[in-house]
Amino acid sequence: MTFRQAKSIAVASLAVASLAFGLVSAPRVSAEDLGLGKAVVPTEAIYPGDIISSGQLEEVQITNPNLTGDFARSIDEVVGRVSKRTLLSGRTIAISALRQPFAVTRGSNVRLVMSMGDMTISAAGTPLDDGSIGDKVRARNMDSGIIVNGTVLENGTIRVVAK
Repeated sequence: MTFRQAKSIAVASLAVASLAFGLVSAPRVSAEDLGLGKAVVPTEAIYPGDIISSGQLEEVQITNPNLTGDFARSIDEVVGRVSKRTLLSGRTIAISALRQPFAVTRGSNVRLVMSMGDMTISAAGTPLDDGSIGDKVRARNMDSGIIVNGTVLENGTIRVVAK
């Protein structure tokens, strides 16, 4: 071993010992310095089927640089959505754990609407599936008993498609 190698090993050992005994402090790097951003976490347990309100959430600074995945970064992404599974307090919320609330529920009464050109036909129906706005669902025409397919609209009606 050369003198130069021995000297660099000694300096490295002294640096490690100084850090270990608190003689020299390493510079603190904050989460803001790393540009990690924020994440949304529940302040209480949220259970499947619960509609999430802003009072159940808080935004926290991310401190783990290894945090990956598609998680909520702002409260606006989460409020008004429904939890698909239990969300634990202090844990990030995966976007895949949320869904839009149902606009129509299975067994309820809805209006079925079919339009062809200037003609619009409307009938009473009942959905055979739960559905959010834009979802494709099956529904039974209450008058004829025929099962039709349609798309859930914003006002809770189902737009039936012609076969």
